[in-house]
Amino acid sequence: MSKAVFYHAGCPVCVSAEQTVADHLKDEVEKVHLGEQGGRVAEAEQSGVKSVPALVIDGQVFHINHGADLSALK
Repeated sequence: MSKAVFYHAGCPVCVSAEQTVADHLKDEVEKVHLGEQGGRVAEAEQSGVKSVPALVIDGQVFHINHGADLSALK
């Protein structure tokens, strides 16, 4: 089973991406609000996330639009 994680910062761009992309994937997607779960920023960074919103599927990062640099969430 593949694993998908959707990282976001809660900004309008992120929420829009969540609603239009993550909510429409056939597999369950773990949604991580990095503004509320700051302890997971390092995990996102290790996964290759450079900015949010981003979707990581089986280790491959998909940067969607641009809401905020990951460095701004540290």
